[in-house]
Amino acid sequence: MSGYAVVSNFPELGDYMRLRTISGLTPFSEEASRKGLKGTVFGVSIYLGDDVVGMGRIIGDGGCFFQITDIAVDPTHQGKGLGKKIMGALTDYIRQNLPATAYVSLIADVPANRLYEQFGFKETAPRSVGMAMIVGR
Repeated sequence: MSGYAVVSNFPELGDYMRLRTISGLTPFSEEASRKGLKGTVFGVSIYLGDDVVGMGRIIGDGGCFFQITDIAVDPTHQGKGLGKKIMGALTDYIRQNLPATAYVSLIADVPANRLYEQFGFKETAPRSVGMAMIVGR
């Protein structure tokens, strides 16, 4: 992890859009990204020098419901424990700042679910299952 810095802020719009695209997450339009980023409760960025190479954020209503989202690491920097650093910073924030009754969720792509399990997240099935709807598809 030499040279990497975890910073408690979320990337600017351009870095956000770039990291989503290069890491394989669904790209969003600039307009949608700009609006969506306003819902950030807390975010972290990983820098190597002046370059943002990783990110993650928590979105939510501020009291009851929160979701971890946008966990992304530049592919040229993957495999170096940066995802763990991002999740560590996000879960530290959760434990120190959110109400004890807060419901924190995430949607896990396989095999990333194994990473999230290390931070206390558990599958909700069969009691509940994740569902999604993408508008316009």
